[in-house]
Amino acid sequence: MEPSADSSASPFTPLVVLELVSDTKEEAIAWLLSRIRDPQQTGGAGLLVEKLGPGVGGEEKENPNLFLVGASRERLLSGAEDVGLFKEYSDGSMRGFTCANKHNFKDFKGDGDSFLSMAECQYIIKHELDTLRAKDETHVPGYSHAKLYPGKSIVRRLLSKGILIQIFPLHHKEELKRLSFSWYKKVKLSLQPLDDIRHYYGEGQALYFGFLEYFTFALVPMALFGVPYYLFDWEDYDKYVVFAVFNVIWCTIILELWKRFSASLAYHWGTLSRKKAFEEPRPGFHGILGFNPVTGREEPLYPNTKRQLRIYLVSLPFVLLCLYLSLYVMMIYFQMEGWALSINDQDPTFWTGVLIYIPSIIYAVVIEAMNLIYRYAAEFLTEWENHRLESSYQNHLVLKVLVFNFFNCFASLFYIAFVMQDMVLLRQSLATLLITSQILNQIMEAFLPYWLQRRRNKKMIRKVQKRRTLGDKELPLEEQVRLEADMSTYLGTFDDYLELFLLFGYVSLFSCVYPLSAVLVVLNNVTEVYSDAFKMCQVFKRPFADPAANIGVWQLAFETMSVIAVVTNCALIGMSPQVKAYFPDSDTQLILWIVAVEHGLLAFKFILTFLIPDVPKHIQIKLSRLEFESLEALKKKRQSSAGKCWKPRSLGRTSSERRACRL
Repeated sequence: MEPSADSSASPFTPLVVLELVSDTKEEAIAWLLSRIRDPQQTGGAGLLVEKLGPGVGGEEKENPNLFLVGASRERLLSGAEDVGLFKEYSDGSMRGFTCANKHNFKDFKGDGDSFLSMAECQYIIKHELDTLRAKDETHVPGYSHAKLYPGKSIVRRLLSKGILIQIFPLHHKEELKRLSFSWYKKVKLSLQPLDDIRHYYGEGQALYFGFLEYFTFALVPMALFGVPYYLFDWEDYDKYVVFAVFNVIWCTIILELWKRFSASLAYHWGTLSRKKAFEEPRPGFHGILGFNPVTGREEPLYPNTKRQLRIYLVSLPFVLLCLYLSLYVMMIYFQMEGWALSINDQDPTFWTGVLIYIPSIIYAVVIEAMNLIYRYAAEFLTEWENHRLESSYQNHLVLKVLVFNFFNCFASLFYIAFVMQDMVLLRQSLATLLITSQILNQIMEAFLPYWLQRRRNKKMIRKVQKRRTLGDKELPLEEQVRLEADMSTYLGTFDDYLELFLLFGYVSLFSCVYPLSAVLVVLNNVTEVYSDAFKMCQVFKRPFADPAANIGVWQLAFETMSVIAVVTNCALIGMSPQVKAYFPDSDTQLILWIVAVEHGLLAFKFILTFLIPDVPKHIQIKLSRLEFESLEALKKKRQSSAGKCWKPRSLGRTSSERRACRL
């Protein structure tokens, strides 16, 4: 819990920044700050907060309403207990932290100054701010339209009404410098510092980079198998049966092993057995004020029937319309492809040979543009559906985006493979789509955000240049906060997982006809590690930690893709002349054999999910032992309580004992 800047400028360690609109009314500011400072016993957050001072150079127009939020050491430790933080116990197990047993935890030394990481402290403060609730206020002071009711989250209301612009955690310059150096500033053949990433950014980010690293290493056997296959058997496009069989086994096993690896990481980081926090309504959720039987509070309620009507009568038809447009664009691509091939056939030259790749390149660019436009439309529709919980919102958004992206990216390949049955064109299209999409993603994810950030914010550039002229001296706290406030907001791992999902599809579905696809994806993932690390450390604001235990809904998405891969590769095997030679007289018999093999492989896949435990045995034993010890402790507590309650009347019982026995 070290300060992120010179602590002499502040009586506490600044951890989180609140930015209100520049014209926020004074009564609203005073009310909010008092509620944040008020002790928990009176309904406040019990946190420390002070206003950020003016930056260097008073001539610049700056927002005066930036506030630094921190907390005392004791408040952070009690907050760690409130959020159910798991830490390593003295016996090496991971246990829920309690202030009563704090000295029994392995890394708790002295007063516990360094017990919690800065990311954990910032997560605790964010949790306390989110759970700061209105008492008897009917509206935000000075804003009659910002209605409040008892139990309503104050911060969420301020965000939804545009009074509060943003909340973000501060970077720690020294920690960030060390992490950057070990992560991406030096080229090395070693694993990523996942524990350091988790320590600085939280478990959600570390799990993404862990999955990226795992996926890259899992591709190495396929890449090694694909290179000689490409070199010695490339011209005979029909001899892809062995590679297709390898594909089926590969995509089945790696996802099962990933679940075990992620469970080990989650246990080591203390999130595997951590209870999920009760979800509050999203800031944008609206409805008619009513009684919630779960929380016992009045809050907005929205009829589920109305939401379902919006989904099935508006969102679903819109998605189907987009799929039709994607199909229409695909047919235009095939017309362009046919035109280019006809020109090359009539007069084969070097330039006509280059021309046959142009339609695929244009189509790949159009696919990326359509995916981007559809993403904005899907976010708008999912917001309009008015989901109460963030998890429900994310699930519906992921479903919409995955369906369209899968169809948009792979429909042409399925058409070429199973309708046109042209393996040469399939190989060419797959190679062009894969290479073009990787180049575009690198431009969109790494170079473009940084370039736009520099053009969009000249003030930030001047401050960066000022920092360079200062040499090794750090920026003052005021400058650092305003610098970070102007950075782009990191929107989460959604797009990163989506990119990996599509790359996994390219490799698992059709790499048997283009064996170098795994090699290209490995190279892409290596550069992805460096570009994503650079992006996290230099381009975006620091995100709040996400105490994730797994990769969530994306695990199901990858497993669904692996099932489709089994079916696709079995169909490609059935189309091979090598296999057709065994059934020269009956296509029906061939189809029946292929369907039987496909069903057998799917059965084998699902059997593997039961045979390979999601959680390694040694971790299961540790979790079971912890559960047993908890039950034993509870049993002893009850026996002790019962012993106190059973006492001869002649000895008498105190009033406090009688109350305890009644409880």
